[in-house]
Amino acid sequence: MKRRSTLFILLLAFLLFFAAACQVPPPRPALEPTAEPEETEMADEFADDAETEEIATEEMAEDDEMVDGPTPTAEPTEASEGADESEEMTAEDDMADEASAELTTFDQIQARSGPISDEEAVELMNHLTGRDRDLFLASVERILVAEDQRFASVFIETMRGSQIGVVPFPVETSALALENLTGESFGLSWDAWVSWYGSTELNPPPNFTSWKGQMLSRIDPGFGFFLDSNHPTTIRPEEVQWGGVRVDGIPALDWATMISPDEAEYLDPSDAVFGLSINGDSRAYPLKIIDWHEMANDTVGGVPVSIAYCTLCGAAVAYDGRASNGTTYDFGSSGFLFRSNKLMYDRQTRTLWNQLTGEPVMGRLVEEDVKLDILPIVLTTWEDWLETHPDTQVLDVETGWDRPYETGAAYGDYFASNGTMFPVYLRSELLDTKEQVYAINFEGQPKAYPIPTLIDERVVNDIHADQPLVLVSAESKIEIEGFSRRSGTVTYSPGAEVRAYDRGNFEFTAGETDDEVTDQDGMIWTVTEDALLAEDGQTLDRLPGHLAYWFGWFAFFPNTEVYGVEG
Repeated sequence: MKRRSTLFILLLAFLLFFAAACQVPPPRPALEPTAEPEETEMADEFADDAETEEIATEEMAEDDEMVDGPTPTAEPTEASEGADESEEMTAEDDMADEASAELTTFDQIQARSGPISDEEAVELMNHLTGRDRDLFLASVERILVAEDQRFASVFIETMRGSQIGVVPFPVETSALALENLTGESFGLSWDAWVSWYGSTELNPPPNFTSWKGQMLSRIDPGFGFFLDSNHPTTIRPEEVQWGGVRVDGIPALDWATMISPDEAEYLDPSDAVFGLSINGDSRAYPLKIIDWHEMANDTVGGVPVSIAYCTLCGAAVAYDGRASNGTTYDFGSSGFLFRSNKLMYDRQTRTLWNQLTGEPVMGRLVEEDVKLDILPIVLTTWEDWLETHPDTQVLDVETGWDRPYETGAAYGDYFASNGTMFPVYLRSELLDTKEQVYAINFEGQPKAYPIPTLIDERVVNDIHADQPLVLVSAESKIEIEGFSRRSGTVTYSPGAEVRAYDRGNFEFTAGETDDEVTDQDGMIWTVTEDALLAEDGQTLDRLPGHLAYWFGWFAFFPNTEVYGVEG
């Protein structure tokens, strides 16, 4: 191993010399990319990743200024200070490197032997993201000679850091180190390394979370608050990935202006909307607006609501902001992903939350066993929603944010493709990767209903987790034709109109229209947002559920049942 490692470090030295000769630029602290990199299923070439970052960096460079917008609901934080603070942090990093260099030299690190202590591990991680090439080389050599597998996660992070411009050394150095350390051969494919690591039981060095947070703070200082080793967590910090934007780089809509249908001249009848109705207050949230914001904090029927929309996993979940601990929360987008699902954060404590479950996963609230209740929400068309909810309100297109609110403009190319953008190691071939399902989770028991099956059957009677339920679907998917800013004209389906209800002791069949079902005795029940209403006045309450891509649902619920599929 010693001989192999010595040859390896000579190769690293050559790469670093070559990079210096080519004038590799320093980390770029002022990135302001779009919400997604270029679409890729499992990018195998670094050239693809480089192109991805170039696209991500350019897309929203001028989109982060609010135009006559509403007053922010939270005081500005470090995350909103921008490039100036990032530049200050870069200067601080340089000073830290100089101070470290005074204490540690290349020869001193090379002279060490034996296992790497926790204290030394922290020191080596800092050298790997510093500016001193000699200390970087010595640290890589030390780790490889010690065969310390904890650093697999560290090299994956430095590999990504090189790709996005926050680590000044060539991406090849981290890839070669990974291959020598682990024996795996994934080359320059960051996606493949992340997926491989997720399937292992490896643990990172101590203070890894804070180290990662400080590295990403070169993009936004707010990342350092979220990723802190002192925070309790229920997820592996190694799987938290930067999604391409700063904190709130995808800005939430906060109590946005609603208008009447007559005023909504920007909407076409076929436009897809998320519909929500609480206590007689009905509201429509068009996807061509929500695609750009992914979060809407609102008050509907007197209830504080947060609609959290993960475009990457195709899931819009409506949450009651009144949490189980008695506190009301509102949310923003952290800029981080976990298994290609957005991590939202509450503005009251800045804890990170799982968008699919409504539970805190990293931060102060993790120890409080707090949870949000899911509210029923439906995907439908503006025409159909307006027909059944003539008194509805709808989002005003004048949101206060400068965005091209056109169908498909934000994510049309992603929605129209079969590929995913970020690595997810937990996958299942039971359904196609991005097949849409209607997802429910009763008493911790998840179940997915494939949308094609629901459309074929129209009405599904089922029992899940001892809960009799009926799912009522429209006759077809919603089809959209839009225009992507990257790929031009696109066609895709955001899903179908599906609702779930308690069914009591009844068995239902499809009615003459999508808005009716018939029970075993021939009585007609009307489909509403609150309940099924029988002709004789009986009611059966609506149950919470939402759409999702299959891969997005399975990544968090690998034990899920799937209706109509054996697996």
